[in-house]
Amino acid sequence: MEQHLMAQVDDPDALPQPLGEYMPVDYWQAHINSLFYQLRGDQQRSFYQTFTSADYRLAHALAADYFEQVVKRDQKVAAKRATSNGPTTTPSLKPASSSQLTVMEWGPGNGNLAACFLSHLQVLDKDGRVYPRVRYMLVDSQARALEQARAHPDLAPHLAKVESLCADVQSLTTVADGVVDRILCNELWNELATKLMVKKDAEYEEEHLRPNLNERKAAAITDWSGFVRAFEAKDIERLKQFPPFLDDLIWEREYHKVEWKDVPYRKTITEFMKAIDDEVLVPVNLGACASIKEAKRVLAPDAVGFSSFDAGTADMRVLNDPDKPCYGLFGGQYSFMVNLALIQAVAKHLGITAVTIETQREFVGSRLGTNVMTLMDVLACHPMVGSKVEPWELDRLTVQTIRTLNDSYDSPYQRTIEFPLRREMPVEEHEATQGILRSLKPNGIPDTIAYVTEEELNQAQTELENLGYEREAVLMALGAPPSPVEYYHFMFRS
Repeated sequence: MEQHLMAQVDDPDALPQPLGEYMPVDYWQAHINSLFYQLRGDQQRSFYQTFTSADYRLAHALAADYFEQVVKRDQKVAAKRATSNGPTTTPSLKPASSSQLTVMEWGPGNGNLAACFLSHLQVLDKDGRVYPRVRYMLVDSQARALEQARAHPDLAPHLAKVESLCADVQSLTTVADGVVDRILCNELWNELATKLMVKKDAEYEEEHLRPNLNERKAAAITDWSGFVRAFEAKDIERLKQFPPFLDDLIWEREYHKVEWKDVPYRKTITEFMKAIDDEVLVPVNLGACASIKEAKRVLAPDAVGFSSFDAGTADMRVLNDPDKPCYGLFGGQYSFMVNLALIQAVAKHLGITAVTIETQREFVGSRLGTNVMTLMDVLACHPMVGSKVEPWELDRLTVQTIRTLNDSYDSPYQRTIEFPLRREMPVEEHEATQGILRSLKPNGIPDTIAYVTEEELNQAQTELENLGYEREAVLMALGAPPSPVEYYHFMFRS
């Protein structure tokens, strides 16, 4: 049985202290996620940012798409009614139905997506045909997360139409069948239950993990047995009395035969795995599959549909690559690559045939009528990136690039960019760069993964070239094909 550590121990003679037994990956994933959000939920952006944490363009693209789809549907219904009432009837420009439109957001984060979606929908809806009918429901399994989302300042004007539902998206037992018009799900699938499976000589095994605490941190905990009990019980108040530990976990892993009685969609999964080589580890996103089943149940027959945005791939060549990144650890929390090809196969098994998979960048650009790329993509075009330079020099370049693009970038929202500078930056450079950060306009680029448009890049071209960017490199990046693992939009209609 293969077994090895997933992290290095500082002292090779020291042994990590076990915190539990070997269990399937998805068991410990759920355990750690629960601890993470209760211990570090308010620090989430310190470990990673989502495309909707501060930026607005994905939300605006979703609002534009939703407004267009609802108006088209209303017009079709109105035209059908006019035809049934006689050839002389003129289709009404008023909504075909005054019924409520329930929009759900699963995993609302800090509330920025909801705020920007509703604000832009209201702006687009000049005749009041859609926005007044919308009931926006925030759904999360953590009550505190819902409170934080509702507290977003830009959501305040819309709170009368915002509701909260504390529930697991894999089992929305209090939501009736066929009552939801639109479901938005951003960077949630990578946190839902995921198994890691591998095929070995026609047998199937899955990865099991055992958590350990490194020797140094374990030695700093005087009440070790009390700590272990609190960890096992997910006793948050007790755990808060101990030193922070999530970053100091060491995971051992080994492989066991899959217990298929605990795994749904066995036939679909094993059929899918036939196209995967032996010894190649593959993520099986069971939580995402369960969420699709629930989405299909709660969506109305004529609903606009379900959209999930997450990092993954539908390319079988990538999935069959033994070196692909199946997961990452951020602040101690697991984040898994989304196996879109398998999820599509499960969707087909569930009777869902109208599936669209496109890159997130394609979706945003097409709905906003322009080409877009992230600030990180822009930075990757600079000759300095990838060369042997000090990390603080890249920080300086990032801040200078933001200042340059801000001359053409104007957000309808005010955000304060969070960009801590490295301590090793020379004093004079630190002061100059900090001065730039303080001078940035409040409606400028909000974070390093914000989308910028081709027009904004063109307007800033001269100044970008003064910073060392090459126009040809930026243009190539705008039209570049997707990376092996990319942010995708997975959509289906009921």
